[in-house]
Amino acid sequence: MKTLPTPPTAGAIALASARTFLFVPGNRPERFEKALRSGADAIVIDLEDAVPHAEKAAAREAIGARWAQLDRQAVPLVLRINPADTPLGLQDLEWLRGLGAPAAVMVPKAESPEVLSQVAVRLPGTAILPLVETAAGYAAVHALAGAPQVLRLVVGHIDFMADTGVRCTEGEPELLPLRFAVNIATRLNRLAPAVDGVTVDIGNDALLRADTQRALNLGFGAKLCIHPRQVAVVHEALSPSAEEIAWAERVLAADAASGGAAVQLDGKMVDLPVVLQARRTMARLGDRGLAAPADK
Repeated sequence: MKTLPTPPTAGAIALASARTFLFVPGNRPERFEKALRSGADAIVIDLEDAVPHAEKAAAREAIGARWAQLDRQAVPLVLRINPADTPLGLQDLEWLRGLGAPAAVMVPKAESPEVLSQVAVRLPGTAILPLVETAAGYAAVHALAGAPQVLRLVVGHIDFMADTGVRCTEGEPELLPLRFAVNIATRLNRLAPAVDGVTVDIGNDALLRADTQRALNLGFGAKLCIHPRQVAVVHEALSPSAEEIAWAERVLAADAASGGAAVQLDGKMVDLPVVLQARRTMARLGDRGLAAPADK
């Protein structure tokens, strides 16, 4: 995880290894408690797409009325604000300064590191999760990853498709360049593993597992969820299988026995890159999923 300019909060540290980020609309406070009980590693209280324009102010009031109670919970809170370079987004930031900043803010339509820097100035010490969901965001992804207080990148592929006109077939191969670019920017800037976008078919567990496995294969460590029932499926899909665990244990045992020298295992060479893969596999057994890169 990249070092933040100021010491990160306990919530931000937990967010670095969170596997699931569950959305709850900010104008539906009756759903807050259910979201907190869902088992999600983090809750994203939404002020953007899930809230009609006419209810933005009411959503802030509803969150503010319950903030003291929400902020005491063990589950870290993320606020998805409106785009930070719009009047609504600026209002959200000023409101958050008075409220007491959450563990993180999720910034939609992130396209400019300068805008993210202004968010950091207004909310010092608060982790930033930029949503890469436009063509301009894709083009600026490396700069976004290097902006102050950025903890993890998040893919917003639904908005990306709307912005670019991309139409996806089964498995979404058309979006591989986006996800690959986000992973590489993550790695180059030593951020916590990126967060993949939502699966909109709430009742399709097989699709959710496949989407999560694809994200894992591309180096992602978490997924956005839009319904509590998705949380357990994502956690299961991100966990290593018994076969993966057995392989990793054998690799690590062989490495320890050889004193770190290259060694053969099952007729295959085991050297440092293979050992690092085994360590990442074992890291997925942790209570909070994937942490920062295993070789750092």
